[in-house]
Amino acid sequence: MGANIFKDLFAGIRDIVGGRSAAYEAELRKARDLALEELGEAATKLGGNAVVGVDLDYEVIGSNGSMLMVSASGTAVRVS
Repeated sequence: MGANIFKDLFAGIRDIVGGRSAAYEAELRKARDLALEELGEAATKLGGNAVVGVDLDYEVIGSNGSMLMVSASGTAVRVS
């Protein structure tokens, strides 16, 4: 997910004065939710109805750290 110039600007200011960046937190939350949704869809395609051992990884990528990457992995299982 890409972050725009305004989010970068305000996050930079937050870095200087301290505090949390609500814009980045919201983007990370959306990216996490999307990654978990896709993980659930992949498990369903494999015949599972649950996922165990979920691991979330967060990375900042791109030439200026302008992209947020969230990856989710786990094991699809069938729970009766």
